[in-house]
Amino acid sequence: MILSDRAIIRMIEDGRLAIEPFKERSLTPNGYDLSISEIYIPSTDTRVTEGTAEIPPMTWFALSTEEYVKFGPEISAQLWIRTSWARKGIIAAFGKIDAGFHGTLTFSAFNASQKTVEFPIGDRFAQMVFELLTESAELEYSKRSGHFQGQRGVTLEKRNG
Repeated sequence: MILSDRAIIRMIEDGRLAIEPFKERSLTPNGYDLSISEIYIPSTDTRVTEGTAEIPPMTWFALSTEEYVKFGPEISAQLWIRTSWARKGIIAAFGKIDAGFHGTLTFSAFNASQKTVEFPIGDRFAQMVFELLTESAELEYSKRSGHFQGQRGVTLEKRNG
């Protein structure tokens, strides 16, 4: 079951879901838009955390969300690129957010266009579409793998522990 905007608000109020910071304008009828906090371009070893990042054509990059999310044991989410970025030639790879995950999110992306694309820090990049599991997970993300539990900023490699 996909959660509506009202269900998302109720789950936040009940403490079953957290999005920090929460911005009302980022709430959609069936999800929440995530904004850009940091962009890392490995080919030039460039990190951008304010202003605008310029991604050259045919360049791979990673970005992190401003929002720190915390999911209860009965919530997971799909991730989707906002179509405004796809229309500029940006391709992104997304995983699923597992029940029990908490942290910021890191996305892998590629500028497949022939033009430099500007990425203002703070712009919305992806949408989370929340799903309610049929029952709470027996073992949450931290117990199944948890490699990226609690991450902040662009995180490209598994954490030890």
